[in-house]
Amino acid sequence: MSEILIVYYSRHGATAQLARHVARGVEEVDGMRARLRQVPPVAPVTEIAAPPEPDEGAPYASRDDLRECAGLILGSPTRFGNMAAPLKHFIDSTGAEWASGSLAGKPAAAFTSTGTQHGGQESTLLSMQLPLLHHGMLIVGIPFTERGLNSTRSGGTPYGASHVAGVSGTEPVSEVERELARALGRRVADIARRLGATA
Repeated sequence: MSEILIVYYSRHGATAQLARHVARGVEEVDGMRARLRQVPPVAPVTEIAAPPEPDEGAPYASRDDLRECAGLILGSPTRFGNMAAPLKHFIDSTGAEWASGSLAGKPAAAFTSTGTQHGGQESTLLSMQLPLLHHGMLIVGIPFTERGLNSTRSGGTPYGASHVAGVSGTEPVSEVERELARALGRRVADIARRLGATA
């Protein structure tokens, strides 16, 4: 089975919840499987190392995960209209993959969670796509043929899946947000499957 790598950072759990819905979409495509991975937090004092494996949730992402994937989907909460520092730190460590071109030609996408409706969802998704373009990846969004894009009153954009978690971070993922997250996972997996069939 080919695997779509889903790498995310989630401080309060909303982005991790959305990642699981994206993964469900991936696994709706025959012959495709989701590989969920998270990135550790970063701290101003770098002498404190994170444990080799997190106490809960998905394992930490590795460079092997990147090399082995058929496609990549990144997830991050919004920080001032941009991706969170832990995910950016992980992406900044992928120079060897950039130099070797190991991600070039593979489909990629992004998803995010914000505290408010206008908390920078689209700018965050676009900021996450820039390094993917530098890697030569093929950016996948959500087309308006997905009916939820026309009816959503919370998250969901053509640039990727999103969730409005509320200021307290406790709003559940809505049905439309779930549908759009699954649609994004399906699209990346389907494109990866098609590309693999023609390679």
